[in-house]
Amino acid sequence: MPVLDRDPSKDLQDLQGLPKLPLPALKETLDMYLRCMRHLLTEEQFNKTHNLVKEFGAPGGVGELLQSKLMERRENKANWVYDYWLNDMYLNNRLALPVNSSPAMVFPQQNFRAPIDSLRFAAHLISGVLEYKTLLDAHALPVDYARGQLAGTPLCMEQYYRLFTSYRLPGPERDTLVAQKSTVMPEPEHIIVACRNQFFVLDVVINFRRLNERDLLTQLEKIVKMADSAEEQLPPIGLLTSDGRTEWAESRSVLMRESTNRDSLDMIERCLCLVCLDDASGPQLSESSRAMLMLHGGGVAKNGGNRWYDKPMQFVVGADGCCGVVCEHSPFEGIVLVQCTEYLLKYMIGSPSKLVRAASVSELPAPRRLRWKCTPEIHKLLASSADKLQRLVKNLDINVHKFCPYGKEFIKKQKMSPDAYIQVALQLAYYRCHGRPVSTYESASIRRFQQGRVDNIRSATPEALAFVKAMTDGKLSTSDKEKMEMFQSAITAQTKYTILAITGMAIDNHLLGLREIAHELNLEKPEIFKDEGYVISNQFILSTSQVPTTVEMFCCYGPVVPNGYGACYNPQSDHIIFSVSSFHESPQTCSAEFVECLVQALMQIRDLCKRCNSASNPNEQRKDQMLDSHTQTETNRQSRTPQRLSDLTKNPQTVPQVLVKTLDQTEVEAQTKTSSQGEAQAFQNGRKS
Repeated sequence: MPVLDRDPSKDLQDLQGLPKLPLPALKETLDMYLRCMRHLLTEEQFNKTHNLVKEFGAPGGVGELLQSKLMERRENKANWVYDYWLNDMYLNNRLALPVNSSPAMVFPQQNFRAPIDSLRFAAHLISGVLEYKTLLDAHALPVDYARGQLAGTPLCMEQYYRLFTSYRLPGPERDTLVAQKSTVMPEPEHIIVACRNQFFVLDVVINFRRLNERDLLTQLEKIVKMADSAEEQLPPIGLLTSDGRTEWAESRSVLMRESTNRDSLDMIERCLCLVCLDDASGPQLSESSRAMLMLHGGGVAKNGGNRWYDKPMQFVVGADGCCGVVCEHSPFEGIVLVQCTEYLLKYMIGSPSKLVRAASVSELPAPRRLRWKCTPEIHKLLASSADKLQRLVKNLDINVHKFCPYGKEFIKKQKMSPDAYIQVALQLAYYRCHGRPVSTYESASIRRFQQGRVDNIRSATPEALAFVKAMTDGKLSTSDKEKMEMFQSAITAQTKYTILAITGMAIDNHLLGLREIAHELNLEKPEIFKDEGYVISNQFILSTSQVPTTVEMFCCYGPVVPNGYGACYNPQSDHIIFSVSSFHESPQTCSAEFVECLVQALMQIRDLCKRCNSASNPNEQRKDQMLDSHTQTETNRQSRTPQRLSDLTKNPQTVPQVLVKTLDQTEVEAQTKTSSQGEAQAFQNGRKS
């Protein structure tokens, strides 16, 4: 059984006094399951599912037995579902990590005018990482509090302490999430720098002193010079980590036969994080192109081998200004990634680059290149991994769209939850594209509880289906008033299910627990879990997540099924950023078409809201006309923003360190080494839906 080592220095849950995750009543979960699935199945499928559910939940039946065992498990564990969930969601999954599992945060495009600029950016970023790690080591991070629904509740902070101390070890059937035990081994004091598919050990503490930014820059310059040495080039071993998990586990076993390889693997597995210095990928990269490069590196021909996907945090700094972070998802959720990343970008804004010359520079030992002994067998494995990554690169279809007509402020004026509003719009978009509803996943944080991760908000509600049918059937008989009532019912249903999920009362984790406890007890798998309806319920053709940020960046990830979409969204006050992904190989999906339908859905819903507002209050009509004019002005202003980004860095006397647009700014600030701004701002607490 894979063990996730807990932080040894403090029991965070005892300190916070968080409650245990509740266990819903069996009948409530089974009733909700049927309600969630009725409109997603054929009549024949649903009748079968209904009978199996009735049999499973019968008095004295197997369901009651499994429920009683789960109740015992809840008494004995900090979180009754955590291990089941971790294995099911991540560690049992045999698919390759890039695209299929690992999300990415894409930073604002940087304007590097010379190679040294990207290294200065990387040195500044590493300084921020070391500052953040100091906060973590001192347990000095302020506790997060929930926002949105049921705001104000303290949240479990455990995930933060795995950012720089964990590693996903591949296994033949199941991976292991390993965390360093500081009581047994010394804390890692090195970063691995990937450059030209080579890996280098960058010690960040030398002679008990943490390297300053000038030292870090000097070491990075040495690494680039070493990586450029043609006679020292080693095979791109990082490609092996991009393969399926079983294949990578087998390849790792082959590597481990040589002591040189064992030493190199140990250095990578124990490092704080990776910093990937990428070669330029081409001129004028669009946001969609940058998202794809973050997710898979562009394959063998570009930077696909310049990665080590098992590490939780890989900071990518491209020579062309394409920057971001790729994360291995099993140790933590997106909000933890966002909080850490926002801290780093704000650190780089608020803390001027300290490139003062230090006396110790000449004394620094050269960074060490990691060596690999490669047999013909390993070369064959590398060729296979490279081929599979290339197919994945060709297959991914991603479309990043900045929806500018309105944002969450307009939605709030309708007295509606922005998240629920967007979820219903996604249902309308999918129905418009494909003419049917499908199982939909929206991640919901359960960090209100000890070791809380996520449960699923099932957004494809019967109320949403009724609304989207009314909006697409073309019948003039349905009035705006009726459509608005249906829309409000859909919003209410979505909001209610969200509250169920974040309070630990949703169905997905519970059903998973019942299935897994049966397996643990060596019982035959109950028929309810062999049912076609159950299989359909877990084929999340629409996989969605709200990942809000307070700086200009966005999250992206791939679909979770071959014929599905990944839909990540970042609602801002006057716009919404959508990152929609699918696979080219599926004839059923197209990211651009989905985005087109999504824009149409958002506009259609806005127009419905305006008409209903005007009908109930004639004075609103004039305000709406003024709003339209304002929106057009905003759209025009936003379309000019990239020009302003470049204008800010045309002065050849300064070197840009980071470009960040905060929510309350109308212009983009360019922080240069000549800046005199104060220290880093404290990062803002947030909620992951």
